[in-house]
Amino acid sequence: MKKIIPVILLCMLAAGCATSQPSIVKVDVPVYTPCVMPKIDVPDFAVDTLPLGSGIWDQMKSLRAERLQREAYESELTAAIKACQ
Repeated sequence: MKKIIPVILLCMLAAGCATSQPSIVKVDVPVYTPCVMPKIDVPDFAVDTLPLGSGIWDQMKSLRAERLQREAYESELTAAIKACQ
């Protein structure tokens, strides 16, 4: 009986060493997150504020100014779209 106990303990220790450790697997799962961007207001374009019957030079100045305003507005919209993709 005394010889059996050490043999049983030795078998239990050997069985404990034979088991493998659980492995951890990292799995990347895409999770939907809503895109929250501040509201981008439409600017008051220069041509819209131009009074009727303005001279050609005033109209041209306003059109050039509006072109720069539109480019800035479009770049803000493009940045907002890229931030949400």
